[in-house]
Amino acid sequence: MDQSPTALFVSYESDFKQIVASIREKLDGDAKGEQAEQRKAALRRVEMELDEADEMVSQMEIEIQGIPQSIRASYQSRIRSAKSDLARYKKLSKDLHASTARADLLARSPSAFDDPSIADDPYGERSDRTRLLAGTTILEDGSRRLQDSQRIALETEEQGTDILRSLRVQREQIENSRDTLQRADTSIDRASGTLKKMIRRMYQQRVVTGAIILVLVILIIVILWAKLSH
Repeated sequence: MDQSPTALFVSYESDFKQIVASIREKLDGDAKGEQAEQRKAALRRVEMELDEADEMVSQMEIEIQGIPQSIRASYQSRIRSAKSDLARYKKLSKDLHASTARADLLARSPSAFDDPSIADDPYGERSDRTRLLAGTTILEDGSRRLQDSQRIALETEEQGTDILRSLRVQREQIENSRDTLQRADTSIDRASGTLKKMIRRMYQQRVVTGAIILVLVILIIVILWAKLSH
């Protein structure tokens, strides 16, 4: 496993690029299709993938803090590029949402040719009133769905923030544990060096003691030999 300080950043960036490629494919394909349900389904999937891409950018911003200052500038420019791509696709998705809503509104508006009673009205007041009421209903429905989407987005953002906060805390705990292990390893090395010095001194003292005893024995033998020889 790659333990370099840029490994996780590169991994998140790769995931971001894959998600953006999927978003681009949907926006250029199904999101522009002729069938309304197909467009709506594609846009819903795009919204979910945009949230995932946003989360990847957040992870990249976290990981860049651990990259050395000497190479951080190039990775910061890559984050800016990713944010620019994400903002562009968010705007494109929003525009497609608006055009789909307008198309849905026009598709649901009643036509004077479909209602003979309306066609008989020379001034078209009933037709205008009916279209206005239908349009108001559709706009209210769209506003309600937009509020629901905003609420879900806020809840998702809060959950994502909690997850990022938990990951940050876990990362700090891991770093603190690593620092503690490094300090313990340093202490063990020092203790090992001290024990080696003590053992070496003990052997030196044994040698000195043995030499002193040997000299004393030789002196005793010489003294006894001298007395006995007289």
